[in-house]
Amino acid sequence: MHPTTLSRRQLLLAGATSTAALWLPQARAQAGWPSKPLRLVVPFAPGGSSEIVARAVAGEMAKTIGQNVFVDNKPGAAGNIAMQEVANSNDEHTLVLGHIGTLAVNPYIFPKLPYDANRDFAPITLLSKVPSLYVVHPDLPVKNLKEFIAYAKSKPGQLNYGSAGNGSAGHLAFEYLKMVSETFIVHVPYRGTGPMLTDLMSGRLQAASVGAPALLAFIKAGKLRCIATGTAQRLPQLPDVPTVAEQGFKGFEMTQWYGLMAPRKWPAAHLDKLEAEAIKAARGSVVKDKLAQETALAVGSTGKEFDAFIKAEQARWKPVIERAQIKPEGTG
Repeated sequence: MHPTTLSRRQLLLAGATSTAALWLPQARAQAGWPSKPLRLVVPFAPGGSSEIVARAVAGEMAKTIGQNVFVDNKPGAAGNIAMQEVANSNDEHTLVLGHIGTLAVNPYIFPKLPYDANRDFAPITLLSKVPSLYVVHPDLPVKNLKEFIAYAKSKPGQLNYGSAGNGSAGHLAFEYLKMVSETFIVHVPYRGTGPMLTDLMSGRLQAASVGAPALLAFIKAGKLRCIATGTAQRLPQLPDVPTVAEQGFKGFEMTQWYGLMAPRKWPAAHLDKLEAEAIKAARGSVVKDKLAQETALAVGSTGKEFDAFIKAEQARWKPVIERAQIKPEGTG
């Protein structure tokens, strides 16, 4: 065999060997991620719908992704503290539960955010949609939404409603109701759904709008009275409670939503693996059944679908926020 031919073959073999040597560590690095437990940051206090959704999905993802996924509640500043921390994290193991408030509301109520909802985060999957319920303290002399609105109009500015904070889904939902019903009810922001519900059930507040998962047990126990659902149709868990639309406000719909987000600066391979595992968990029967018991709908969209959904929600709520003049003052 000609010496030149041998040298060419040797060169090709050497090139292939060096290419494999470069590829193998990268493949191992990708296959080895995550290399430690994943931290799923929830930007709200314990006790709300966000924690129920986060724990249901984290438990299932931990079974297949190769590491534990633990939920870390980090409330404050309408979710901005948690969003900023995750945007700035560099460990490639810190995720955040995205929400209608942090992604579609805060960009329009804060003059300057410590994060950019669209640039700093990669949408992974829309995990769940949660029906919003309108509830009152059972001592309030009203049985339905029509009676509540009439009662509120007879006492303008004398009733208080609570929310998980300025710009939260509950704040948005109640301001939306106030707008269409032309009522004057005072907003009292809290640092999370849990502490707000404590005051609502004690009678310090008269009303609130909260995601169904955090409320069903209290409604069934008679500690709260549900006067309307924000859904397009009645809920099977509350068949006797009419929707807002049924009670005189045609086309009214209010649904909270939660999705998984990761810092956009992560390697594409990590984001792809996370998306595949999160979708698998969200679409699985365990999560679907668990969320259905809490009146939440499991979704499990692709990252591209979730990205388009976020942009559509931003376009939907921007004019509502401007008309309601929702401001960030008072958040902690």
